[in-house]
Order: sequence, then structure tokens, then C-alpha cells
Amino acid sequence: MQDTFIQAYPKLLRPAVAVAGLWLAHGDEPLLSQWLIDAMRPHWRAQNYAIKRIELVSVKSWQEVLSELGSQSLFDDASALIVTGNHKPDKAVIAELERFAQDAQTGAHSHSLLWLTPKQDKRAQSSKWFIPFAQYGHVIDCNLYNEQQRQQLLQIQAQQFGLKLSQEAWQLLMSHTEHHLLSAYQTLWRLSYLFAPQLLLSSDNANHKASTSSSSATNVANVALDIKDLQAALVSDAQFSVFDLSDAMLAGNSAQVAKIMFQLKATDEPTTLVLWAISKDMRQIMQLMDGQDPQALGIWRSKQGLYQQACRRQSRAQITKWPALLYRCDQAIKGLIRQPVWELLLQAALELSGQRLFTSP
Repeated sequence: MQDTFIQAYPKLLRPAVAVAGLWLAHGDEPLLSQWLIDAMRPHWRAQNYAIKRIELVSVKSWQEVLSELGSQSLFDDASALIVTGNHKPDKAVIAELERFAQDAQTGAHSHSLLWLTPKQDKRAQSSKWFIPFAQYGHVIDCNLYNEQQRQQLLQIQAQQFGLKLSQEAWQLLMSHTEHHLLSAYQTLWRLSYLFAPQLLLSSDNANHKASTSSSSATNVANVALDIKDLQAALVSDAQFSVFDLSDAMLAGNSAQVAKIMFQLKATDEPTTLVLWAISKDMRQIMQLMDGQDPQALGIWRSKQGLYQQACRRQSRAQITKWPALLYRCDQAIKGLIRQPVWELLLQAALELSGQRLFTSP
């Protein structure tokens, strides 16, 4: 059986999952491999497995794997082996692995073998060593191929932490972490300590007892977080926030915009947050000037007047230059161009407020 990580991971979070037999997880994202182990470990413990790791240093290391699977313990019901390394089994070992997988299917034993490898291409997946895993075991593709999969996986993790983020909060989170999976996960972890510590504690206790799966935290209603909750948790000790910047830009108060920008820079506000605030307002102004309904764009009724005021200050010729300016800001943040990041951000913020630093020819 072959599954993607997105398909397999939620199944492993359910209680009473059968984990005996062959498992192969291949991919170049170490975090997914670790999440897979974390999802399987409660099942191993609940079923009294002895968990052991073996590193394949050569093809001969497979003999150690087979020996460990064949050994019996007086204290454990079965063995769970986590195997790492990219040395492929030879013909004799392949035959033993096939026999092992078939016996697991018939219930002759309940041992579990999880092999973690780098990403395997189509050619590798047609090799003889791959067949026992694909035909008699479980193959999990631990790779993410688009941003939708990344956010879908992070939403599962948020639910595990007892959190439910609004769509705008998700957009801010992904922008702030620059679409980096580990950074986004660590941010969710910190948010769980701030907003749902009791859910995190109940999950830790359940995992410690190993009597249920790690999905126990989801039995309690999730804590809903909106964009202001997330922004308050992400920002530092700045006197102003990016929401203050947004209000000043939309109101056309260029002096206040400059003041807020200098304060944000002085307090080391993350440049990704500042760019997110500017680009969000610029996109919405462009959409409004194209005739879209403010309510359909999710603009709060209390701020619709500010957006309409901002639209009247702009010309269609001017807003066509905004995407290129935002792109330069993003490049500067990532170090791809040498222009000072804060100067570009200030230029973009003042452009939105109606004050242009440079006159176009």
C-alpha cells in the first residue's frame, strides 16, 4: 500500500491502529519522518513493543535487523525497529523481508519495522527491494509538493495543539515564517503554551500513559485564534504594531507612517510582518479599484471607509507599480538584492499613504 504523508498521518493519529509489518517512509523533509515516528510510538507503547533504532552502515547491517526481529523478549510482546540509512537489502534479505511482511499479514507475529530513507524516485520504486514494502507493507511518501499540502498538514498540527486559526491568521503565520515548515510548527507550539496550555498538558499526560493515540488533545474544543491574537503573540515590545501602521497608511497620514516605521525598526519588528501588513492593504486596494465588493474581500465594516479613502488617493497608473515594489521588498528581506530592507518598506508604506518618495518619469 502506498500513501502520501497527508493521507497516512491522520490515520495514524486515530486510536487502535495496526502497526505490525513493514513500513517504508521516504522523503527529504526530516520533520515529516519525525512526525511519523511520533504518531506510531504511542501505538507501539500501547501494544507493549520494545522500540529500538538501527543505523544501516553497510548491506551487512540488514542481518542485525533480521536478527533483532527474530529475537524474543520475556518482557515485551514484540519489537519495533526504526531503521535509518540508505543501504539497500540484497536478494536474500529481500526474501526474508517478504516472508516477514506476509507473516505479519497472517498474524503469525506482530513485529514492526519502519525504514526511513531519502526520497526514492520512480526508478528506485520499481526495484526489487521496494516490492515487499509496496506489495505487503506500507509505503509513505514524506514529501510536500505545494503550499496547500503544507498548510493542510500544519492545520492538523494546530488541531493537535488545540488551536483553530482564522484564514487571515494562517496567511500571517505562513508569511511570518516564510513558508518554512519547522518555523511554522514551532510557532504553533509556542501559541499552544500561550492560548491552550491545558490542552497541551492533557495531550502530554495521555502520551506519557501511552494508553491512547496522540489525537487525545482533539477531544476538547479547539481555541479559536484570529489575526489579532496571532499578531500579539508574534510581535515584540514595540510601542506600535503593524495594525497601527495599517491605519496610518489607509488614513494617508504619512508623518505617522514614518514615525511608526522608525519605531518598528528600532524595536526589531520582524520585517516579514511589516511586509505582510503593507502587501495585504495594497492588494485589497487594487481589488477595490477593480470594482470588487469590500465585504466579499473580508474588510471589516469599521474599516471600509478608510479603504475607500485610500482608493481615492491612488491612480490606476500608480497601483500597477505596486507588485514590483512588493517583490523588491521580499527580495531584500531574503537577501537576494542589496537594497536596505527598511528603506524599501518605508517607500512602500508611504506609497500606500499617498506620499511618493520618487517621481516616476
